Amino acid sequence: MKIDVPKIPENLSDKRFTDIFYEEDLEFEMCMISDSDFNNEVLHRVRLYKTVIKNCNFTNTDFKRIDLTDVVFKNCDLSNADLSNASINRVEFINCKLLGSNLTESYIGNTRFKDSILDMVMFGNSKFEKVIFDNAELEGADLYDCKLKKVEFLSCNLNDASFDGTPLKGIDLSSSHFDSLIVSIENLKGCIVSTSQAIQFASLLGLKIR
Repeated sequence: MKIDVPKIPENLSDKRFTDIFYEEDLEFEMCMISDSDFNNEVLHRVRLYKTVIKNCNFTNTDFKRIDLTDVVFKNCDLSNADLSNASINRVEFINCKLLGSNLTESYIGNTRFKDSILDMVMFGNSKFEKVIFDNAELEGADLYDCKLKKVEFLSCNLNDASFDGTPLKGIDLSSSHFDSLIVSIENLKGCIVSTSQAIQFASLLGLKIR
């Protein structure tokens, strides 16, 4: 699946994330932000455009209603950050940590999570459109009542992930792995799985396979 990648200009101005307090609006555009610690902060409705963020720590930070367009995160820690009600479009998370982060009720489009840890992340009631999870850890992730349109899970760990209330029609899980998955039978219709996964689901249904 082809998705739109972030549009990042060549000439970016260097910033620290704390510089956002000196901006007239809570906004960064065409910036390179690196090696910043911005944990345990509260900053709502931040807007980041055409920006690269590297080696930054945002653990436990409250970023409710954050607006991200054309942004790349590399080697960042957003564990337990509150990104609920976010608008995310043309964004890449590369080698990032979002352990236990809250992205409920968000729009996530043209976004790639690559080589990243999203264990126990909360995506409930979010809309996904053209999203790729590439070699991502999603153990215990909560995707309750989500809308998945053109979403790929490539070689991901989905163990104990919950898709309760989320239709998986057309979603390919065959290259990913899990020992258990929380999903209703009706929402599994049209889901693409491997032979071994089909056997797992059959055993969950109580079928005995010879």
